[in-house]
Amino acid sequence: MDIKKELGKLKKKIDPEIEKVLNEAIDNSREEGELITGALEQVKKITLSGGKRLRPALMYWGYKGMGGKKEKDILETVVSIELIHIFLLIHDDVIDNDPQRHGIETIHHRYRKVGKRFENIGKNSQHFGNSMGIIVGDIVGAIGNQVIYKSNFSSDLIVKALKRLQSIVATVAIGEAQDIIIEYRRKSSEKEVVDMYKNKTAKYTIEGPLHLGAILGGAQEKDLKNITEFSVPIGIAFQIQDDILGIFGSEKKIGKPVGSDIREGKQTILVIKAMKNADKYQEKRLNFLMGKEDITRKEVLEFRKIITETGALEYAKKVAEDLIIEGKSKIDKMNFNEETKGYLVGVADYMTQREL
Repeated sequence: MDIKKELGKLKKKIDPEIEKVLNEAIDNSREEGELITGALEQVKKITLSGGKRLRPALMYWGYKGMGGKKEKDILETVVSIELIHIFLLIHDDVIDNDPQRHGIETIHHRYRKVGKRFENIGKNSQHFGNSMGIIVGDIVGAIGNQVIYKSNFSSDLIVKALKRLQSIVATVAIGEAQDIIIEYRRKSSEKEVVDMYKNKTAKYTIEGPLHLGAILGGAQEKDLKNITEFSVPIGIAFQIQDDILGIFGSEKKIGKPVGSDIREGKQTILVIKAMKNADKYQEKRLNFLMGKEDITRKEVLEFRKIITETGALEYAKKVAEDLIIEGKSKIDKMNFNEETKGYLVGVADYMTQREL
């Protein structure tokens, strides 16, 4: 199965549903004033400007895998996980201080500019922008919950899905906290980083959407456990590849400035392995470059060279490949139809084949 083609086909079906929900939110916000309306219009611009819709696609296939037949209803409902994704990204952009998302100005960065008009009365424009980012993220999160609440599924399934969705968000928050602690401490073990990957990415990007769709398709607890056995290793591999893209990818591919992960001092498997294998000069340079806010293109290339020369890049790729093999070995345990299993094999292979 050509997973990129399948994702593209679903994206064409899902994007109009996303646009419909956000247009309704924008219309409803007009009586609240121009500031919130403008913020939601910027959210719409960011959301529709990029993204492969992997999470709503997995929610869709989780539902179809359990034999779900309500095509129109599930396509409307998968918008929920994409809006939860955007809500979390808006907050993540504040935490990481990223000025762009999918090549579009982030919410907090945009409203820092707006906040400058208040500086003449002693107000802090950066705090204003960050505050708006948090608030707008919360609004988008609430809209994501409402999508499931207002869906055409039975009330008992809606309650189960909403309960699972809150668990997903709570787990991501734990992973985000782990990420921040690791970054500020600037020292961690590979195990600590993998635990963070599990909470911040695997249980939210792969397991969570599949669980939500499967629940709406009538899955039982045993079904969800089998999905987890597949999802966690695949999700960790996804994050490792994301880290590789964060250092070696182009701005066009990753949707944010090249070197952002280095500038933020992100502790990844790549960095941990490079530090472990580095000679004294390489270690010194890594420590100098990590967290350097004004890092240059030349310094990014130097960082890449050290990651490669220390064997960290090759090591990270091998770890990801082994995790993909582990996840794929669990597919047959899942109570999904054969079409969905074939789709998930394609997703697993896609995790480590995303372009740099």
